[in-house]
Amino acid sequence: MIELTERAAKHVTDYLTNRGHGEGIRVGIRTAGCSGLAYVLEFVDEPNDTDQKFESQGVNIFVDPKSMVYLDGLHMDYVVEGLNEGFKFTNPNQKGECGCGESFTV
Repeated sequence: MIELTERAAKHVTDYLTNRGHGEGIRVGIRTAGCSGLAYVLEFVDEPNDTDQKFESQGVNIFVDPKSMVYLDGLHMDYVVEGLNEGFKFTNPNQKGECGCGESFTV
């Protein structure tokens, strides 16, 4: 299960509306950074057959099976902190992260 806060869902919905099309977002992981894994977000126009689909706050969220092992229980918020804004990930599977917060370990 992956959940979005109301604020995160509004940000995604607004972006999809401005974009003019899309089924939702795909959340995944990739190898990156000094801790090993990083989150990846992309818009989904056509889901893959193997994607797991979740719905949170009216937004469709797609996850590939390989990433699901690392993302089950993920909670996503959209935050504004000073001049920075972006998604904040709270992952119960995460064991640590690098100093800059760009990558994590499980």
